[in-house]
Amino acid sequence: MTIGAAEGDPARERLRRWRLVLGGGEADGTGQELTGRDAAMDGTLAALYGKADRARTGRDRTAGLGASAPSVARWLGDIRTYFPSSVVQVMQRDAIDRLGLATLLLEPEMLEAVEADVHLVGTLLSLDKAMPETTKETARAVVRKVVEDLEKRLASRTRATLTGALDRSAKVARPRHHDIDWNRTIAANLKHYLPEYGTVVPQRLIGYGRASQSVKKEVILCVDQSGSMAASVVFASVFGAVLASMRSISTRLVVFDTTVVDLTDQLDDPVDVLFGTRLGGGTDINRALAYCQSQITRPAETVVVLISDLYEGGIRDEMLKRVAAMKASGTQFVALLALSDEGAPAYDREHAAALAALGAPAFACTPDQFPDVMAAAIEKRPLPVPDPDTEDLNRT
Repeated sequence: MTIGAAEGDPARERLRRWRLVLGGGEADGTGQELTGRDAAMDGTLAALYGKADRARTGRDRTAGLGASAPSVARWLGDIRTYFPSSVVQVMQRDAIDRLGLATLLLEPEMLEAVEADVHLVGTLLSLDKAMPETTKETARAVVRKVVEDLEKRLASRTRATLTGALDRSAKVARPRHHDIDWNRTIAANLKHYLPEYGTVVPQRLIGYGRASQSVKKEVILCVDQSGSMAASVVFASVFGAVLASMRSISTRLVVFDTTVVDLTDQLDDPVDVLFGTRLGGGTDINRALAYCQSQITRPAETVVVLISDLYEGGIRDEMLKRVAAMKASGTQFVALLALSDEGAPAYDREHAAALAALGAPAFACTPDQFPDVMAAAIEKRPLPVPDPDTEDLNRT
């Protein structure tokens, strides 16, 4: 944000900033007038947030954006001129929510003007059925750009983290010479050190199996596609594609509301996966877990990840019985309340506590934390619980 005329005068700069925050009018109390760039910036803020002034001043600050596509396009250009990308994305989401501009995203020229992010992808997916054919190609291009950016950010670390976890989980008691992990073998045999010879006698060899030669683990991502889970659906689709690209992991992606859809055959393209989802509707976790349970062939080598806010519309007791049965069979079960950067999610605390009582962690997870969570699940060690608000639920 530029300082302009207030440069060098801290008192005037404070008044200027308060004037931009309060929006002018009789009640702002600053007596500060804005000119030039500041006035233009104030206009873009007023177009979106001015309606809230009615409760404070008894009158609207401006006429807002209205329903005109050209005026919205100009406004989208203005906010990108005056604010950084992170702020632009927040203002776009507010415009969609506060001013009901979602329908304007059905026009190709609007999609070309917006700053693409995960939240915009969620909105586009919810509008997919209403989207005219002339817009769908542009919408797919917007979604693909976001997906490719996420893959660049997440894929390398995910593959590296999980490859290490797979190697460690594939330890063998009698490794071939070229499969011996000498560092761990020496550490495990230090008590057999012979000082007169200056060497360690390796009575127990530790090595790795060849994780790349066969499927070592099976992962089932079971994703709630209710409207509140939009960002999680986007991230889960990207991670599903990354996991599916690893030969040592057999990956299955299942999405659900009150019905269950298996999108595994589309995992080579997360954009196809996303347009195969149907955001909104109810939730039947029990039905989704019943399907996932039917797909488990090697329980001890399977990780089931349920991504849901746990607001169950199905049979609660049956859902919990299925989780207990999977864990009893040796399946690793993880419940993520959200897979997103949005902060602490709303979720059903009673169901989260019930899962925790079964020894099944229930916590929110950011995309950057997901590889570590999956690595821990693959190695069958305690999961890193990153959300302090739910940490108490996961102590068993």
